[in-house]
Amino acid sequence: MKQIICSLVLVLSLAGIARAENWPQWRGPAFNGSTTEAGLPETLSKTDNLLWSVDMPGVSSATPVVWGDKILASSLDAKTQKLIAMCISRIDGKVLWQHEVAEGFSKNDRNQMASPSPVTDGKSAYFYYGTGDLVAYDMDGKELWNRNIQKDHGAFHVQWIYGSSPLLYGGKLYIQVLQRDVTPDAVSYLLAIDPASGKDIWKRVRPSEAKGESKESYATPIPLEAKAGKQIVLIGGDAVTGHNPETGEELWRCGGWNPTKIDHWRLVPSPVAADDLIIACPPKGGKVFAVKSDMHGDITETGVAWKAKDFTSDVCVPLFYKGKLYVLDGDKKTITCVDPKTGEPKESGKLGGSEVFRASPTGADGKIYCMNEAGTVWVVSAEDLKTLSKTELGTGGKNSRSCVVAANGTVLVRTQDKLYAFGKK
Repeated sequence: MKQIICSLVLVLSLAGIARAENWPQWRGPAFNGSTTEAGLPETLSKTDNLLWSVDMPGVSSATPVVWGDKILASSLDAKTQKLIAMCISRIDGKVLWQHEVAEGFSKNDRNQMASPSPVTDGKSAYFYYGTGDLVAYDMDGKELWNRNIQKDHGAFHVQWIYGSSPLLYGGKLYIQVLQRDVTPDAVSYLLAIDPASGKDIWKRVRPSEAKGESKESYATPIPLEAKAGKQIVLIGGDAVTGHNPETGEELWRCGGWNPTKIDHWRLVPSPVAADDLIIACPPKGGKVFAVKSDMHGDITETGVAWKAKDFTSDVCVPLFYKGKLYVLDGDKKTITCVDPKTGEPKESGKLGGSEVFRASPTGADGKIYCMNEAGTVWVVSAEDLKTLSKTELGTGGKNSRSCVVAANGTVLVRTQDKLYAFGKK
């Protein structure tokens, strides 16, 4: 009997260690770039720990999402210029279904129409594109509904192509459109949609005193569950704002990083929740800062918990993992571990490489996965930021911008033209 009990304890312990977790949204199950996944490989190469790889139809900055054994991925077909919604088997890389959604005619060297990431709740999959096309499928690929946000709410006015991903949270699908007001009806807004029907629940205009391109944001809204209650947090237009998830009402606003109203400070990195603090990354070398989430009204002067002295991120979204904050400066190719309560740097690691980083870091199994635009992947220790492995997976070009995904025992890397799956065989 004693031996049986010991064996049972061992099995339960191993089950806890090997806990599988989905990756249902752009920044993962916790909305902060982290997962509880364990038992993942630290070496990712075309020979080590490679389970399979598959050619993708074309480039996309979107990050694949995972539910169970299904991977959902957006893409731009290089030949037809069509926007594609795909479902791929996590087991063997086979395409389970694929649909053409719309024309993806517009692109530039920084962005293209397939940049927003899909989201899923395991029952339905929602694909969104820079064209404003929003379509829902069941997990077998049957279309449930589709609509176009530009058609329903006016054209997007974003210089480098609209790129915000949708947020699925609390029974609502949230769409953020922060843009310049070139026409009277070109307002910035937060939109809540019924995921079942695709119909609007409410639209909340989000005002801004920013000028020109500084009104624009490529960020994605995130949820915050803090002592002050649940909130939806937006960033852009020279401000961070917290909103009531049920009504969209603005609860607080914190700005201050652009007092002279410079007109070309677009905002790229999404905010990150670090316990009860919101981490914000101002553009163009602005220092990262933390916002208190339990206040109301204009908290620009009173709501800043700390402000960084010397670390910044113009594009990459910081990672909050196991109580620590990791800020990747994609231009300097440096990652810094920070105490999220005080903003004090603890460790710093130089990644290097030939190209800049635009993909945000991923934390899993005591490791941090980072990829630069050339498709070179670094795996570093979350403890001391020492490089554990470095592998070149790119096949040319500088369009590898998807985040590395860790889900259900698999590490997924989406480069410019391929999707790789790694795991311990």
